[in-house]
Amino acid sequence: MQLPLLRLDDEVEIHPARKLLGTVDAVLVAGGRDFVTARADTLDLGFDGIAGDHHRGVTRRSGGREPWYPRGTEMRNERQLSIVAADELAIVAGRMELAEILPEWIGANMVLGGVPGLSMLPAGTLLFFSGGVTLKVDGQNVPCRIAGRSIADHARMPDREAGALLFPKVARRLRGLVAWVEKPGRIAAGEKVSVRIPEQWIYRP
Repeated sequence: MQLPLLRLDDEVEIHPARKLLGTVDAVLVAGGRDFVTARADTLDLGFDGIAGDHHRGVTRRSGGREPWYPRGTEMRNERQLSIVAADELAIVAGRMELAEILPEWIGANMVLGGVPGLSMLPAGTLLFFSGGVTLKVDGQNVPCRIAGRSIADHARMPDREAGALLFPKVARRLRGLVAWVEKPGRIAAGEKVSVRIPEQWIYRP
């Protein structure tokens, strides 16, 4: 007879919820035909994401990140915003032997400051902006060759394809986060943001 699974909570390492305070250093919009963004003063957000942005939509089509679906399957858009940190981009630039990597080059919609290890914020983290908007973090934004190729083009790297391949290797866990709109409104550069990190643990069945 199979015994029922016992849960011994005292054996689980649980990290309590935390709050941090950050700043919106820049906001950006991809208003063209591709993901490359440009600086803006504000972002107007609805439940479908940023008004006029390349990644706007309540749903999106699946791609290489979702191998469990046939490519092109309609699914919920949890990638409405791309959020990065300047200190992490500086580390990636150093690893690629570049003077800088601008957030525009990799399609970032927001640069957040004052949040240590931004890319390591767990899924479910809530971002409460002083102007009233709330975003929910879906998870890390995995670096890809498309963004690497954009970096190589903008930085005028001599070997475009080498740059495209290098970026995914050196930017893992430093490429920022993707998030979706939980409470719409307007976000302005310079706003404060309260970062609410949920209780965390490692699941071991």
